Amino acid sequence: MPTRTASVAWGAAFLLLAALSIPWFLWNDSTVVAGFPVWLWWHIGWMVLASITFAVFTQRGWGVWMGGWSA
Repeated sequence: MPTRTASVAWGAAFLLLAALSIPWFLWNDSTVVAGFPVWLWWHIGWMVLASITFAVFTQRGWGVWMGGWSA
């Protein structure tokens, strides 16, 4: 069973992913890199980061929040 620290850490990781999902600061930026707008590169990078986070979660954190706290 995961510890309270692990549960809080996974919660913070998912909160950070949610906060970074929409690049508010790039909305008025029309910069193009390699033929694509910067906001699209942000989205691609975010998807890679989210995929890695979820893959690690399935290996190490699966079961968090599915019961009581362990000692």
